[in-house]
Amino acid sequence: MIISQFMTQEHRDCDTEFAAAEQAAAKGDWAETEEKFLIFSNDTLRHFKREEEELFPAFETQTGSSEGPTQVMRYEHEQVKGLIGKLAEAVESQDKDAYLSLCESMMILLQQHNMKEEQMLYSMCDRVLPPELKTDTLEKMQKVEL
Repeated sequence: MIISQFMTQEHRDCDTEFAAAEQAAAKGDWAETEEKFLIFSNDTLRHFKREEEELFPAFETQTGSSEGPTQVMRYEHEQVKGLIGKLAEAVESQDKDAYLSLCESMMILLQQHNMKEEQMLYSMCDRVLPPELKTDTLEKMQKVEL
């Protein structure tokens, strides 16, 4: 499996989890919302950790640059983490309007972020990382946990 396939599948899985939490909130089922939201947030944070601890450093070492795409992705990760915190507060207070409003912002941010990674960064990683480094990086990413 190449890096872009693995990471893109993680995006799709997180998108599905996010939608499940949003649907539960729209129904007003806060127990289900909390359960689905925790799955989404944990999987998203693990995905970011995989990128920040393994993929980005491998890419930066290979290209000799920590500026550019990885810097932008790290910044966007911080934005998503902030929204996860606000969503968690809305779940805790069972504030349906706030939760659903924040979901709109999160969806837009994640769609734009994921598109940049999938169309640019991941394909660059697949191109510039030598096969053995790609395999090693993918194996390390698969072992990362929260």
